[in-house]
Amino acid sequence: MQELHDAPLAPLTTFRLGGPATRLITATTDAEVIAAVREADGAGTPLLLIGGGSNLVIGDKGFEGTALRIATDGFRLDGTELELAAGEVWTDAVARTVEAGLAGVECLAGIPGSAGATPIQNVGAYGQEVSSTISEVIAYDRRTQETVTLSNAECAFSYRHSRFKADPERFVVLRVRFRLEDAQGLSGPVKYAETARALGVGPGDRVPLAAARETVLKLRASKGMVLDPEDHDTWSAGSFFTNPILADEEFAAFRARVSERLGEGTEPPAYAAGEGHTKTSAAWLIDKAGFTKGYGTGPARISTKHTLALTNRGGATTEDLLALAREVVAGVRDAFGVTLVNEPVTVGVSL
Repeated sequence: MQELHDAPLAPLTTFRLGGPATRLITATTDAEVIAAVREADGAGTPLLLIGGGSNLVIGDKGFEGTALRIATDGFRLDGTELELAAGEVWTDAVARTVEAGLAGVECLAGIPGSAGATPIQNVGAYGQEVSSTISEVIAYDRRTQETVTLSNAECAFSYRHSRFKADPERFVVLRVRFRLEDAQGLSGPVKYAETARALGVGPGDRVPLAAARETVLKLRASKGMVLDPEDHDTWSAGSFFTNPILADEEFAAFRARVSERLGEGTEPPAYAAGEGHTKTSAAWLIDKAGFTKGYGTGPARISTKHTLALTNRGGATTEDLLALAREVVAGVRDAFGVTLVNEPVTVGVSL
């Protein structure tokens, strides 16, 4: 294991923000990960887990404790069964499944971060979520100090949520197993309308796997959602806010506010989200509340390509970013009575 002291954490995040950690350990095997976690827990030292750093907002003061960077590798394919080490680069793993002719995660191409983070957030985009293909998650249970295997059902997946996110101090993901589909080189059914339009097919149709992946990559890149060191629109955590899910009465009140602000007949985006609930679009809310692409005058601004991404234009601090996020949250709440919730994990700070 590599160990550094007073180590900068900003370079390990896609925001390129945050102060140093008291100690930074880089683990390259499951055994090293477990040893580092046990040592920190045994000493009562605060522990911060870092994978790809694409979902982290670290405070300017940094982290007083041990930051553990999980840099394990492992890609094992057996028929349609895939096992990934937690430290595997997710977008690379997706590319390899497409090359192998297996469907199930092709529309999750271009998402930054590591494989171990995908079940925590139940990562999803363009009509796919990892919860639909994950069969098991192997994790270290900090409570029982044992390595455990959790079934899909035991992971308690829901929209951008899981058992791991609900109890963040308990499990350390070591490996993730997926059950993919051999559809003779075709993708899974195309579910997302924007993807279907770009591919020139109808919802539910299948297309060649490579075409699905390449189309998603182009769509993501057009929104600044594919990492590019030269493009400050990608110095972000991707979507900063989750799409709100509203109970029926909340959605009715929201629609009334929309009509009042934007005029009779204006309908907000609405998607079924289980009995008695409707999901709407955070990007739409932000835009209609007056926070358009490129909004802001300081070093932290809304992306010029997508209203859902808050970005570091270079030289920003975490406080600059949070000030912008708080402004957006307050503006949307004042305009529509809906409170946005941040998607990235905050460390030492909060909205």
